Amino acid sequence: MCGIVGAVSTRNIVPILLQGLKRLEYRGYDSCGVAVHQDGGLKRARSTSRVAELEANVASDGIHATTGIAHTRWATHGAPAVHNAHPHFSGGPGAEAAESGRIALVHNGIIENHDELRAELQQRGYVFASQTDTEVIAHLVHQCYDGDLLEAVQRALPRLRGAYAIAVFSRDEPHRVVGARQGSPLVLGVGQNENFLASDAMALAGVTDQICYLEEGDVVDLQMGKVWISSAGADGRYRSVERPVRTVQAHSGAAELGPYRHYMQKEIFEQPRAIADTLEGVGGLDATLFGDDAPAVFDGVDRVLILACGTSYYAGSTARYWLEAIAGIPCSVEVASEYRYRESVPDPRTLVVTISQSGETADTLAALKHARSLGMTRTLTICNVSTSAMVRECALNFITRAGVEIGVASTKAFTTQLVALFLLTLVLAKRRGKLPQAGEDAALRNLRHLPAALQSVLALEPQIIGWAEAFVPKQHALFLGRGRHYPIALEGALKLKEISYIHAEAYPAGELKHGPLALVDAEMPVVTIAPADDLLEKLKSNLQEVRARGGELYVFADADTHIENSPGVHVIRLPEHYGALSPILHVVPLQLLAYHTACARGTDVDKPRNLAKSVTVE
Repeated sequence: MCGIVGAVSTRNIVPILLQGLKRLEYRGYDSCGVAVHQDGGLKRARSTSRVAELEANVASDGIHATTGIAHTRWATHGAPAVHNAHPHFSGGPGAEAAESGRIALVHNGIIENHDELRAELQQRGYVFASQTDTEVIAHLVHQCYDGDLLEAVQRALPRLRGAYAIAVFSRDEPHRVVGARQGSPLVLGVGQNENFLASDAMALAGVTDQICYLEEGDVVDLQMGKVWISSAGADGRYRSVERPVRTVQAHSGAAELGPYRHYMQKEIFEQPRAIADTLEGVGGLDATLFGDDAPAVFDGVDRVLILACGTSYYAGSTARYWLEAIAGIPCSVEVASEYRYRESVPDPRTLVVTISQSGETADTLAALKHARSLGMTRTLTICNVSTSAMVRECALNFITRAGVEIGVASTKAFTTQLVALFLLTLVLAKRRGKLPQAGEDAALRNLRHLPAALQSVLALEPQIIGWAEAFVPKQHALFLGRGRHYPIALEGALKLKEISYIHAEAYPAGELKHGPLALVDAEMPVVTIAPADDLLEKLKSNLQEVRARGGELYVFADADTHIENSPGVHVIRLPEHYGALSPILHVVPLQLLAYHTACARGTDVDKPRNLAKSVTVE
């Protein structure tokens, strides 16, 4: 959710810290800061604006150093304000958090017992300058500090409950940074006489490609010439552990805008390529597409449980229609943040499927671990990051090839997830004897034609721009879909509210008369997905219900639906009906509608307020 960068080097690391923060801006943040060891003390700069302003402040303050940490913050505890921005300092009991502090610390995650720790530390004389849970950790490390920073961190960590990734350094130990992780991602970057920490390998692109992914409970001691990783055993004692260092090409070029106005627009138009890349190497429906052990795992499966959040949840909801209709296998889809907090009935013959763009989504990881604790060990993840925690935690995986997605509102990650889920459906259907050879051949042909079909849909952008102007003054909108297009309506409503800040809701069209129809009037645009499928005639009746109440309809229809433009009914026709894969085509115009509406309203499309790209806290 937030971003961490840290470094120990013989060169000035401030430009590296700032560049790392810029590469993490896509995650979303509302403040940022940097702290360094300079002239025998601690020095920092913080801002509630963008990293570019922080960079200007750093330059004007003459900040330069060989040891330092930096952070982008997404507010949880305490409002977005300079005094709540990281890094936080601790100078000891009775000391204000002045620039003469002794400990500097940044933190991703949430400390659940921060209130009781704050009360204890205040009794010991520590003065708090912020409302954050992070400052508690800084003071706790200070309290444990007796000349050895690693020892202090190792003594402090058992006191913390919750999720965290931290980077910390001390005024008294130049050329040393200590990091730790529990429930939030943290990577180590290894260089020549310099070492780095980051919450995402992308932050270190161009600096080092030697990356070590720290595991749960790891503590890492960074110095110029050495790195030492330790982890606590069952007895609470820390012992040295080995973690593999991998060569990771975290391409920064993927973050270049090119001719596009925003990253979201670029990523919408990258979808044909992303889907083609995801399908590369898929020659047939072999279960080993999902891992070498997949055949044995799949043959022991009686049902599917999908765990996901947000847009990924809607991908899973779409897949439920495919899995039950095509593969004939029962499927349930759970909001990951709710699943582990309710009593459920476990079944060891369930295939547990997690879906996550980043592979670090805290709620989904926690739900996965809960499912495993109930004895459901047949696990598979669909993820866009091959080195993520989700991939490491699951027995099987399918890596989508969407590439780096910068815009907070997911687009190409969503459509590639749908492609992966359709492949999973086909593989399970084949192994269960539900997919004859002719059906397999037709499905693969349709999948390979998807990129070309999407190009035709993207060509509708000029018409959609015209619609967007009508949405600019609106405060509310309804989205309707039926069957496997209902989750696509949900996704369309989510996109509109995420980036344009227009309140939008989605319903199965047949539910209109059960309540939502009361909202319909001439000021309520009603966006409808109208594919040429078995539910079309039912849908047309629902559209008449809207028109009878004066509602304004905006219909994305297939070419042969015979829904015509008329007063109060606006129709954009998609080039072709695409059968079971129709949801993948129909979501693209909804993405474009949200995007161009947001542009016309002047919102921050790529970094919408209050949202973050990678949600690594509960």
